[in-house]
Amino acid sequence: MTLSEFAKIFDHTAVKPETTRQDIVQLCQEAVRFGFSAVSVAPIWVSLAAETLAGSSVSVATVVGFPHGSTLSSVKAFESKQVLDAGAHELDMVINIGALKSGEWDAAREDIRCVVRAARDRQGITVKVILETALLTNDEKLVACRLAEEAGADFVKTSTGFAAAGATTTDVALMRRAVGDRLGVKAAGGIKSISTALAMIAAGATRLGTSSSVSIMKEFDDGVPSSVARDGGVKR
Repeated sequence: MTLSEFAKIFDHTAVKPETTRQDIVQLCQEAVRFGFSAVSVAPIWVSLAAETLAGSSVSVATVVGFPHGSTLSSVKAFESKQVLDAGAHELDMVINIGALKSGEWDAAREDIRCVVRAARDRQGITVKVILETALLTNDEKLVACRLAEEAGADFVKTSTGFAAAGATTTDVALMRRAVGDRLGVKAAGGIKSISTALAMIAAGATRLGTSSSVSIMKEFDDGVPSSVARDGGVKR
């Protein structure tokens, strides 16, 4: 994996409630500079991100039903359509965690499907399903992966970054085994160093969500230890 290929794995993220307009502009400028795959922003900033990134290869990702997943499915569908109209290319939706943990799998699947349907009305829209793995048992994680696949999603994702814990390599590996090569796996939450990023990739992640993308890229430029580079498969 080359440096440019490594950069394409990142969703450069700013979804904290205190994020400002200038933060979003800077996020987008950094994404273009480093060649990241996407910026991930809150719905209120989608139009600004789309405007700032116009003419670039960087996609605009946003969140749906964030961060708890307890929004009504009809509201998630409406929110999806609104952000797509504003210029979003990727939707990171939070699964109905309560329904999943209650064993109401049909309801959890339909919740995902409502967002997928909204996305499929457009061309080239990616849907990622946030499982919030810190709140689930391993069996629930496996069920959630199956429901996401059955509903037609493109990715499963570990975390919002707002729970007690974020991504772990154990969870990423479990999710990768569950979906095989049929879906992407996105790791998010707590990825702050190149060693952690490469460990997530080695475990099976194909996308990484982090607000530390720039520092990770700079860490790479400062010199990746040979053992880390070898394990992660990254070449300078």
